[in-house]
Amino acid sequence: MYRSHVLVCGGTGCTSSNSAAIIEALEAQIAEKGLSDEIKVIRTGCFGLCALGPIMIVYPEGCFYSQVKVEDVPEIVEEHLLKGRIVTRLLYDETVHPDEIKSLKETDFYAKQHRVALRNCGVIDPENIDEYIAYDGYQALAKCLKELTPEQVVQIVKDSGLRGRGGGGFPTGLKWSFTAANQADQKYVVCNADEGDPGAFMDRSVLEGDPHCIVEAMTICGYATGATEGYVYVRAEYPIAVKRLQIAIDQAREYGLLGKNIFDSGFDFDLHIRLGAGAFVCGEETALMTSIEGNRGEPRPRPPYPAVKGLFKKPTTENNVETFANIPQIILNGAEWFASMGTEKSKGTKVFALGGKIKNTGLVEIPMGTTLREIIEEIGGGIPNGKKFKAAQTGGPSGGCIPASLMDTPIDYDNLTAIGCMMGSGGLIVMDEDNCMVDIAKFFLDFTVDESCGKCTPCRVGTKRLREMLEKITDGKATLEDLDKLEELCYYIKENSLCGLGQTAPNPVLATLKFFRDEYVAHIVDKTCPAGVCKKLVSYSIDAEKCKGCTACARKCPVGAISGAVKEIHSIDKEKCIKCGVCMDTCRFGAVVKK
Repeated sequence: MYRSHVLVCGGTGCTSSNSAAIIEALEAQIAEKGLSDEIKVIRTGCFGLCALGPIMIVYPEGCFYSQVKVEDVPEIVEEHLLKGRIVTRLLYDETVHPDEIKSLKETDFYAKQHRVALRNCGVIDPENIDEYIAYDGYQALAKCLKELTPEQVVQIVKDSGLRGRGGGGFPTGLKWSFTAANQADQKYVVCNADEGDPGAFMDRSVLEGDPHCIVEAMTICGYATGATEGYVYVRAEYPIAVKRLQIAIDQAREYGLLGKNIFDSGFDFDLHIRLGAGAFVCGEETALMTSIEGNRGEPRPRPPYPAVKGLFKKPTTENNVETFANIPQIILNGAEWFASMGTEKSKGTKVFALGGKIKNTGLVEIPMGTTLREIIEEIGGGIPNGKKFKAAQTGGPSGGCIPASLMDTPIDYDNLTAIGCMMGSGGLIVMDEDNCMVDIAKFFLDFTVDESCGKCTPCRVGTKRLREMLEKITDGKATLEDLDKLEELCYYIKENSLCGLGQTAPNPVLATLKFFRDEYVAHIVDKTCPAGVCKKLVSYSIDAEKCKGCTACARKCPVGAISGAVKEIHSIDKEKCIKCGVCMDTCRFGAVVKK
């Protein structure tokens, strides 16, 4: 029995900020003070507040230390763990109040969250099966195998209203029922952990923080659908997730929770990991299965659908990590419990990776129906540096943007579809007044052009033509006729592409055209970029009334485009200027003007 537990984030974000060295230093200091029998250090998964890493929480006090450095460790051990004096200077500022130290759950970031998929992340040691079991782990599997028929399990998932969290939002129970209804000598369960959206890290964090949850959920799915074998397809860029998932699979086998005759029920199920090379198209279920089979990851025409002819041409159920992460809790707490959260057609919670121009970058899980304003202003802490919110991109390269005028839109599948956006897997990129929406559309097109597998012409060629048109606009060479052609091509690609990558690739363009058409017109007609982002439409000049002749800008200019003697007004040669912006960053008097 330990008197204190020190939880240190071991997710990818905090690991990249040196949390492994902090854990090592903690254990060394604790041993040096003779406290090894009293204090336990635990490496956990992601707490969610990624911008504050490395993160450490000390229990039973619940003190939340943020941005901890290795050199801070001796003070924490000496003052807090040995003498019982909290090191206030290292606490997250929102937890510090004059009369008390509040818990993390009382902060604005956590107050409106409701964790289901992330319930164990940042709470347990993901490499210890006993800790997972202590938090009701594998009880849902036992309930299924001992008390429920496969048909009853499928019905519970149907009644819960759980929809696929990978982007499409297809009813999970219905998908399971399709596979269950097909008779075959072999069926499979596949977990899609090929998380490729820029800025998305929801599935990775679940695998890193609670891998046993996915093992248990996939086994339940196997029982419900009649499958005896499963594959987790995870990208090789996730080494921590892969390592912990393999540990979880090995531990589950050792405990008899995977393999033959699980819980003496006569049901057999086993799991394997397949590594992906990072192809975005392999997030599409048929391309993913093709890759597992050892072939180049390209989509297949549908029908037949995977429930009929999937992996190795056998009936297959495929869901993503977050979808599976909800299953054990639905089985344990009941369909009505899950259905009580969210909206009428979008039940439960949704995990978002909150990034971009936002104070609290990180991972959040909120009930469906929470408004974008609540996410941005309350949970996210608002836009830094006093800037104005402009838009939020949901669904990454497959999604669309939500403008400031629609901030009070409740976030669920149907509401986002109604405004021309989509939920996607859960990336939520926040943009402020300094972002150019034409440039944002071009950024996502660059991504999809690179990630297209090339199998179908509408996607392979069409996305390149789209990108060329956008580049023509940002270079100030387009006409209003080009804008009409751009929109026409978007719809052609959507209607004729083979898989979801091509069908959704034009979404960022269509969404920005819908909500920010004036920016496109400004680029075309006025030859200006309102946000001052597109280099070929930007020019720099020096305000004679503000210039002090300090020569700082001239000395920093990499191409010698600025002239002027000491204490004389300077000028910029626009022919030489490469528009790098160094002069504006250097000037202390605000004399450099960007138009």
